[in-house]
Amino acid sequence: MKSCGERAGKLEYGILEDVRRSRPDLDTGAARKHNTTVTNQTRGRRSFLALAGGAGLLGANDRIRIGVLGAGGRGRYLAGLLKRYEVEVAAVCDVYEPNLKSGLAAASPGAQGHVDYRRLLEDKSIDAVVIATPDHLHAQMMIDAVAAGKDVYLEKPLASNIEDGFRMLDAVRRSNRVVALGTQRRSHELYHEAKAVLDSGVAGNIRLVTAYWLNHWSSLRAATLRGKLDWELFQGPAPRREMDPVRYFNWLHFWEYSGGIMIGQAAHIVDGIHWMMNSKYPLAVTCAGGQVNVPGAEIPETSSMIVEYPENYLFVFTLGYQAMRYPFAEDQLQQFHGAKARFDLGRERWAVYPQSEEPNPAPSRERRRPGSFEPASHAHVRNFLECLRTRKESAATVEMGQSTNIVLGMAVASLRGGRRMEWDATARRIKG
Repeated sequence: MKSCGERAGKLEYGILEDVRRSRPDLDTGAARKHNTTVTNQTRGRRSFLALAGGAGLLGANDRIRIGVLGAGGRGRYLAGLLKRYEVEVAAVCDVYEPNLKSGLAAASPGAQGHVDYRRLLEDKSIDAVVIATPDHLHAQMMIDAVAAGKDVYLEKPLASNIEDGFRMLDAVRRSNRVVALGTQRRSHELYHEAKAVLDSGVAGNIRLVTAYWLNHWSSLRAATLRGKLDWELFQGPAPRREMDPVRYFNWLHFWEYSGGIMIGQAAHIVDGIHWMMNSKYPLAVTCAGGQVNVPGAEIPETSSMIVEYPENYLFVFTLGYQAMRYPFAEDQLQQFHGAKARFDLGRERWAVYPQSEEPNPAPSRERRRPGSFEPASHAHVRNFLECLRTRKESAATVEMGQSTNIVLGMAVASLRGGRRMEWDATARRIKG
């Protein structure tokens, strides 16, 4: 199965033409002006309609019908994006009544509401689902969705543990459904340019890659229920507890539901490193965390992981959520330390710094694209919709997601177990 995101040819860094030809869903004009979002959304919608015209879209009356599982902020955001591209958001599911009501308000007129996602999957008129729930619910929801004949757009991370990731991978292969993971950098034109720069060999041999993500968390969210909550459905496969609104509203801070913000952000960064460095599986992962500084939380908000790869390089990722707050475009950076040059990659910029004896040397090449990150999500959704029509693989496949999920699962195991974890690729498990 070929990918909808497959590149048509090699891109000389600084030249955009091959990216335009190979990924028409990418927004090649958005980054040239900071305030072109509306224009680009309109163009993206027209582009998708032109692609879809006469091609026999799935669903009644040639219109795609999608259900949203998890109507929190991200689920509602994706519902809004889908509606811009002539998709009918026909059903919404959430275990929390206020979220369900807000999700239905964001959906298409006449959308059906559900508390139990399995009832939504029984609707044969639904072609695909978006899964934007807490991490621990991803695996079974996706497995059930593809078994019900639905295509899936799944928010990252793929799963909350390595074993579930392999169950998901096997289920997708059996079903032959289209599944896209919400790692939108795979549809970010800036990242396609960055990949071409690194592939050109300008940095030389790379034996060290470093990255950071900085922000500031001081407290948990307020935990006041303002409507009904189906606590049993929220817990899913997690151990049973008495209803606890603190855990519901702050699930990202508790081990039973996620690996914390470390995993949430590393899901993006590790996926990008694997793409740039042509990596699939690690050799070993070591992870250490600081004390928990957010009162009531379980998971450290400051941590660092070292990942060893068979391609002969180390990747070091540091998360600091007790740092000062940075502007959105400057809160994260990846640096590829080559023998000939260092390559920097941020949300909306990249730069090449050749070896130099000069203090504070200027980059030999760089690209700054203010405002380009948000359109990547639009391009990623358009890629998913195109794949529903063509039945090709998405730009962000389950295989890519599981490759990252293995690293994330090993990092959690290392942090909690206090030791270096080695990967057995043959047995598909952590050694020991």
